[in-house]
Amino acid sequence: MLRTHTFFIILLLFCITGNAFSQTRQVANKPDYDNSPYHFGFLLGINKMLFSIRTTPDYQQKLQYNDYDQLMPDQSSDSAYLYNMETTPTFGFVIGIIGNLRMGDHFDLRLTPSLTFGERVIDYSIKNYFNSHTPEMLYVSKSVQSTFVEFPLWVRFKGDRIHNIRPYVMAGGKYSLDLASNAKKKSEGNSANVFINRKDFYAMGGFGFDFYTAYFKFGTEVSMSYGLADILKRDNTIYTSSVDFMKSKIFQISFTFE
Repeated sequence: MLRTHTFFIILLLFCITGNAFSQTRQVANKPDYDNSPYHFGFLLGINKMLFSIRTTPDYQQKLQYNDYDQLMPDQSSDSAYLYNMETTPTFGFVIGIIGNLRMGDHFDLRLTPSLTFGERVIDYSIKNYFNSHTPEMLYVSKSVQSTFVEFPLWVRFKGDRIHNIRPYVMAGGKYSLDLASNAKKKSEGNSANVFINRKDFYAMGGFGFDFYTAYFKFGTEVSMSYGLADILKRDNTIYTSSVDFMKSKIFQISFTFE
C-alpha cells in the first residue's frame, strides 16, 4: 500500500514539474514580428447591422391623411397613425485588407479598407383607416440593403505580449460609401421604399487578441461602428415622415491574418 501511495505521489510531482517546465520552456513564435515598421494582411468578418431611430414627439397621435396616394402607396388607405416602428438586425459579412504602421512599442496606426455587405429591416405597426371608422392594424416591413466601401482608420494600444498572445484595444473613425444606396431614386408605381444617403461617417471602438503562430499572426477582434449623420431620405410617406433622425450602427467580429 505504501509503495502504491509513493508511486502516485512521485507521478503527481513528475506531472507538476513537467507542466511547469513546459510553460517556462514555451517557444515564442515570431518574437521580432512586432518590431517591423509596417506589415500587411487581410481580414474576414461577420457583422450585424441595424438602425438607431428616434421618432418625432407625439408621433402616435398624429393622424396622417392620404394625399394623392402618397401616404402609403403600397397599401389602401384614407388616413393612418404610425403606432410603432423598430429595426430588426440582420447578419452580413466583410472582407478587407490591412496596412499596419508601427508607432511605438504599444501603439499602431492601422488602415483597413473593406467591402461590407448587409441588410437592415424596419418593421412598422400602422393603424390604418380605409372606408371605415374602425382602424385596421397593418404590419409592414421595409428592407434596406447595403454594399459599403469603407475606409476605417484605427489607433491600437497593445498590451504586453504573454507568450504567443497579445491583447489590444482600439479606437478610430471611418468614411463609408454605400454603393447600393438609391437616395436619388424615387419610389415607382405602387411601391414605397425606404432610401438612405450614400455617404456616412462613423466613430469606432473595439478590442481583440493577436495569436502568434509559427507562420503568421492570427487575430480576433470585436468592434462597433456608430454613424454620426442622419442618413434617412425623407418623403411624404408614413414610413419616413415621423422619423426625427436615423443613424447606422454596426457590430462586427473580424478574423485577421498578417
